[in-house]
Amino acid sequence: MSSPKATLEKLPRGVQVLLGLGALALAAFPFVPMEGRDFYLQMLTQMMILAIFAMSLDLLQGVTGLVSLGHAAYFGLAGYALAFLTPADNPISLWWSLPLAAAASGLAALVIGFFVVRTHGIYFIMVTMAFAQMIYFLFFDNKALGGSDGIYVYFKPDATAVGLDLEDKTHFYYFTLVALIGVYLLLRRILFSPFGRALSGIRVNEHRMRAVGFGTFGYKLAAFTLAGTLAGVAGYLWAAQTGFVNPELMGFHMSAHAIMMVILGGMGNFAGAIVGAFAFEYVMHFFKDLTKHWQLLMGTFIVLVVIVAPRGLLGLGERFAARKGDQP
Repeated sequence: MSSPKATLEKLPRGVQVLLGLGALALAAFPFVPMEGRDFYLQMLTQMMILAIFAMSLDLLQGVTGLVSLGHAAYFGLAGYALAFLTPADNPISLWWSLPLAAAASGLAALVIGFFVVRTHGIYFIMVTMAFAQMIYFLFFDNKALGGSDGIYVYFKPDATAVGLDLEDKTHFYYFTLVALIGVYLLLRRILFSPFGRALSGIRVNEHRMRAVGFGTFGYKLAAFTLAGTLAGVAGYLWAAQTGFVNPELMGFHMSAHAIMMVILGGMGNFAGAIVGAFAFEYVMHFFKDLTKHWQLLMGTFIVLVVIVAPRGLLGLGERFAARKGDQP
């Protein structure tokens, strides 16, 4: 469970400016002439998709205080939904396949959440992982569902009705950027709504929330379902970009990566999940290029961040800004 002091809802003005500049840099990046432009476009698109995934988990972990080790199940389910929905000879419409895939993940989260949100603490963590492993092996051992080899998505979704060609890497990049900003604004709006305040209260003291009349089960189930739905949006975009899905998308390591992204950036502020996703992916690629023992370096890096900046990279920025403000 995440403690109240581990979260970071409001950011200093200077950090907000830096985040705004980062968003502008992302918007301008496709216009920068460089060698290997398509490669970097794809890499940044992947980072933005993972940022959406991390934000969906932050709604559970940072806001509600529910640590899930099975969140990747909803990420992978939406990817498989796109693979099954896409015909073999032509693309499927984006405008109904995306809501349908996200709804499939949300429905799975609703059903699983009905059981898991009745548990608390370590039991909640273990039950979420157990359900995710059940779904993982359902796809892994079933040839009709693609088996361990996975399934190809031969066409990107069709969005030509609004002038978008998602086969074009730049168009897909901007669509993902809009989705990232949209999910961020939605979650920030939820965070400071009465519903979001209730979720924060559950994180701080669920017993007190029940004592003053809040039905905490319903609130937690709604948060669990919404988080699963948004994870489905990310999983759909991942499958559309890569053109391939396999059971590893639902595996424990994907859920663990999302947790590390949230912790790395700073819990309780969805901008932290975005920063954490970008930082995690960049550092991981850097270590992979450096040595074959990159997992050791990655683990050391995460441990150091947790020790030096327990509230994540954004918390480190807040601390630096506070010290600057204290200076005469």
